[in-house]
Amino acid sequence: TILSRHNPTPDARAHAHVTRLNAYTYIRRSGMSSAVVARAARPSSSSTTSSSSSFSKSRCTPLASRALGRLTSVSRRSTPSSTRMRRRGVNVSASSDREVYLLDYGAGNVRSVRNAITALGFEVRDVKTPADLSKANKLIFPGVGAYGSAMDILKQRGLIEPLKDYVLSDKPFLGVCLGLQLLFDGSEESGGVEGLGLIPGSVDKFRGEGLIVPHIGWNLTNTKKSSGLMDGMESERVYFVHSYRATPTEANKDWILATCDYGGEFVASVQNGNVMACQFHPEKSGATGLGVFQRFLEDAKPTGQFGTAATVKDGLARRVIACLDVRSNDNGDLVVTKGDSYDVREKDEGGDVRNLGKPVELAGKYFKQGADEVAFLNITGYRDLPLTDAPMLEVLRRSSETVFVPLTVGGGIRDFTDSNGKSYTALEVASAYFASGADKVSIGSDAVEVAEQWYASGKKNTGKTSVEQISERYGVQAVVISIDPRRQYVSDPSQTKNKVIETARPGPNGEKFVWFQCTVKGGREGRDIGAYELAIAMEALGAGEILLNCIDEDGQGNGFDHELVGLVSEAVNIPVIASSGAGCPQHFTDVFKSTKCSAALAAGIFHREEVLVSEVKDNMKANGLPTNAV
Repeated sequence: TILSRHNPTPDARAHAHVTRLNAYTYIRRSGMSSAVVARAARPSSSSTTSSSSSFSKSRCTPLASRALGRLTSVSRRSTPSSTRMRRRGVNVSASSDREVYLLDYGAGNVRSVRNAITALGFEVRDVKTPADLSKANKLIFPGVGAYGSAMDILKQRGLIEPLKDYVLSDKPFLGVCLGLQLLFDGSEESGGVEGLGLIPGSVDKFRGEGLIVPHIGWNLTNTKKSSGLMDGMESERVYFVHSYRATPTEANKDWILATCDYGGEFVASVQNGNVMACQFHPEKSGATGLGVFQRFLEDAKPTGQFGTAATVKDGLARRVIACLDVRSNDNGDLVVTKGDSYDVREKDEGGDVRNLGKPVELAGKYFKQGADEVAFLNITGYRDLPLTDAPMLEVLRRSSETVFVPLTVGGGIRDFTDSNGKSYTALEVASAYFASGADKVSIGSDAVEVAEQWYASGKKNTGKTSVEQISERYGVQAVVISIDPRRQYVSDPSQTKNKVIETARPGPNGEKFVWFQCTVKGGREGRDIGAYELAIAMEALGAGEILLNCIDEDGQGNGFDHELVGLVSEAVNIPVIASSGAGCPQHFTDVFKSTKCSAALAAGIFHREEVLVSEVKDNMKANGLPTNAV
């Protein structure tokens, strides 16, 4: 209305009209009264009413609040008002404009992309056959996993030539992550694989002295030209997770839309006409990422507002992760719990499992507080196949509808034989979690057994372990190893075969040396292998990240064990997540400044609201650490 008043052209009045229609749609989805809807919707459209009726109140109330709050505030910061109205302006009567085709070839978590598109009010149609590509007017290709595996599946389904024809037709296309990489000539991943050959150049592994790979986390981009897709994003971090990258060259310079710096400049996004792709994950980049999808889907036009990100020493932010230990209580309900040194039962007479809340609600709460990732660790003791764990799978499905940051899940990811004698592989278990909304899976006790076998065989990779199979299928970035060590003091390093350090915290009998013993079965059983040795083995077998817990510090609130975190983060060149012991915001800052860890995780202090995620980030930022803004 304000726009049409100051610039009373037919085009401006039309923008104002469709903006009112958008407001009407959001209000209807949030379950407001018909009187409020009627006042908000003059003039209205019957098609809007029907389009919004397919959304349930319980599902869309948080969506409406977030869309009118977080998402809109980002759009307002980065674009002028006229552009905002064009982006929100939707011709709801044209149903074909509200549908987008999704090329899901069955690798990794595509559910989050689907949920993001649906949250923005668009209908998703799946590409099931080559013929479906010819019907598409808008196509999103969220490639996930290993390069070679993706090309094999596209070949098996007869999709390579139809996909190339679609891209060459210049119809709207958005590739995500591997969906960008596959556009290039090829990749050295998977032993060297030929790509679609639409963009000159090769996709090669990150290299650099001491560089931590995969590149995981929230980083800044430098936009090279104006575009409707990324204008105004130079100060916004987006989420990357990859081990391979394309680099800008003279041959592909016409394609380069934005770059990112990590061990050197690499391609963050490309655009040529209506063909676009991004290395980062919009569906995991919170409100900023949803804005990228929105601008693609609504065909936003360039604004001329682009440029280089503010100069920072290190654009890659240190991550803050909220962890939810989930298990069934004595009544069979799935609850979030937290213990002291892994004991999760109350100390009173009943001794029931400590209940700190519902998993889906808490995940949504931490997303809104600004958590960079959310991790679910299912600590239920499985007596049978975790594939039958319907409640946990449902937690993932429901969380992925409203939580647009990465989700990790752990618990029971190993080979199984069920009570009927049927066998399942760890890969099948992981696949079920990925299909339900997980981005990464965390392997615990099984990793210890795998490492013991690896060392016993003379450090030989067989390709048959859970770590190798999952990383080969879904990429190393999808595999997290959860290590549960405890301190073991010795008076002399010769008393153990494992890596020993001199400690500033002497043992009970004055011992000056310590090693960190790995445990299994929830910390109940110790093994003769250290956290240092386990981390090295897991990196060699294809893991992409280490989640480093500490039984001694669990629930104590004294801070992270810097000696443990420092030892392991120096031993490997994959990201390490510090866990156990956080009691205040300063503890996060301290572990980031004292060690090479890439992320820090907490549970109880967040659940009990002793500390907010935003308070942790404020402290980090005040101490000069690269931080993803809340």
